[in-house]
Amino acid sequence: MQKISAIFRYVLLPLILLFSFLNPVVAGEADVINVKGYKDGDLGWRFDVTVRHDDTGWDHYANRWEVITEDETILATRVLHHPHENEQPFTRSLSGVQIPKGVKKVFIRAHDSVHGYGGQVKPFVVE
Repeated sequence: MQKISAIFRYVLLPLILLFSFLNPVVAGEADVINVKGYKDGDLGWRFDVTVRHDDTGWDHYANRWEVITEDETILATRVLHHPHENEQPFTRSLSGVQIPKGVKKVFIRAHDSVHGYGGQVKPFVVE
């Protein structure tokens, strides 16, 4: 019994901890690397956003990006419905984004299923 406890404490537990911390770190955080946008008349704004994330499958992938104001009010969300392991970086679009009067700059941030927010955010000047 004591030998099993020692094996668990000194061999198995460190390996379990190592793999539980290593897996999320491998893919890192989702980064917004490019943003293109234009006003589509009365329909609002269209954004074409390029995201980079080392998706590892359904357990860790970039699952959305958002258009936000400086105070982090979410104006629009583009849900990403599946991992993009074989398509990096990837670009997805969102139309009909309404930007309140007086807002001169918005920010686009990405989110992943493990880290949440934290990767590179890109500003976009609204003209």
